[in-house]
Amino acid sequence: MSSTINSMSLVPQGSIEAYVQSVNHFPMLSADEEKELATRLFNDGDLEAAKKLVMSHLRFVAYVAKSYAGYGLPQADLIQEGNVGLMKAVKRFDPSVGVRLVSFAVHWIKAEIHEYVIRNWRMVKIATTKAQRKLFFNLRKAKKRLGWFSQEEVENVATNLNVTTKDVLEMESRLNGQDQSFDLSGDDDDESSFAPVQYLEDKTADVAIQFEADNNQLTMKNKLYSALSTLDSRSQDIVSSRWLSEPKATLHDLAARYNISAERIRQLEANAIKKLQSNMDFA
Repeated sequence: MSSTINSMSLVPQGSIEAYVQSVNHFPMLSADEEKELATRLFNDGDLEAAKKLVMSHLRFVAYVAKSYAGYGLPQADLIQEGNVGLMKAVKRFDPSVGVRLVSFAVHWIKAEIHEYVIRNWRMVKIATTKAQRKLFFNLRKAKKRLGWFSQEEVENVATNLNVTTKDVLEMESRLNGQDQSFDLSGDDDDESSFAPVQYLEDKTADVAIQFEADNNQLTMKNKLYSALSTLDSRSQDIVSSRWLSEPKATLHDLAARYNISAERIRQLEANAIKKLQSNMDFA
């Protein structure tokens, strides 16, 4: 599978904005479509199914990679590393488990990006163990909010991350030190060097759930505006003025605008909403 997927254009070319627009054109898969493709890959080694699974989730990798922009590393490289994690996740995904691919893949994607960040932040011994890496990412995030820590904050971080206060103070010193040459030990391999589900997982937010929620919201918005276009211009204006504008118009405002009764406006609004619901259900 890897040779086929590697031959696909997974490396951002040109501007990041153009790349993001490009991957957003690949259609999102429904749960049934995803399960069918994943089953074909899992049971039969169907490489075309693997390609479709990867391509439909490239937008998710770009979404995750954007949250690492603060490390000052090239966004294209972050996305490329995340795409490697996506391909590993697709290869290992078992559709019988009953979770969506996006929720399974997030750990692999973040693990690859984390490895890239660690390799390319040029600091001496910034994080050579998994515990230090976890501390590195969480401490850097906390420092963006708090700046230098008080003793109480140091103790809270140590408790939350299950490390000593000495570890926290040492990592804080490294994060505030000058950049120096650094290379990780080369004992990793693609298959078994770590378990991504347990590695550097950020418990404060589930990016997979947030991504799915954002996409569902976008889908519903597109359906709404598509359904609105089927209404006559007066009904469109009534619905938009009553529900989609700020400040929202009252029935009496619209009655004065169209020189009809407020009750007639209410009837037109109710009929328009019924049509919208019907058209959105159909879509």
